[in-house]
Amino acid sequence: MADIEHLRAGVRASLPELADFTDQDLATKIVDAWALSLSQTEFERIEDMPGSANPDSPALREGTQATHIRGVGLLTVALGEELQRVLGPLGLDRDVLYAAGVLHDLGKPFENSPANQARWKEEPGKAGFPAIRHSVYGVHIALTVGLPEELAHVCGTHSGEGQLVYRSTLNSIVHHADHAFWAAAEKGGLLDMDPADLWTKTG
Repeated sequence: MADIEHLRAGVRASLPELADFTDQDLATKIVDAWALSLSQTEFERIEDMPGSANPDSPALREGTQATHIRGVGLLTVALGEELQRVLGPLGLDRDVLYAAGVLHDLGKPFENSPANQARWKEEPGKAGFPAIRHSVYGVHIALTVGLPEELAHVCGTHSGEGQLVYRSTLNSIVHHADHAFWAAAEKGGLLDMDPADLWTKTG
């Protein structure tokens, strides 16, 4: 297992926009969060995970999970800034928008871990499958490193779990950025799948 400083350096390389943060304390906590999340698994870099929405979903033909994480971070910034330009202030600055976007899948190393996947598949009746989804595990990691509650909320409810709560403004933006990323990748033929197969299953 890699030491924590090696993991932190890898996170900074994966998320180069962190170097431009005005709030470097927040940037450091993002690095710490991803390093801690990776340290609990076989992965050493965000890039070590396939670029897929879930472990059993079609992956990007080119790119990794880091492509998705960065993509959602940048989409969240663009969407949030343009909404504020049109609607007026929503209380969201660039650092917070990017942070929410790149933290939303913070728990994916745990859910994507080959060891965890194998254990859950072997006896799904014991702890469930998966035992803990990435959204829930991401909340644990976010709060452990001292990230604010509004960012932990994004980790925990950007996905299906968010149907059970009232999503924050920030979370709503991330939720749509996340879905836009995968929809564009699918419709653009960038996923390792034949679009005709999807039509056969749903049409």
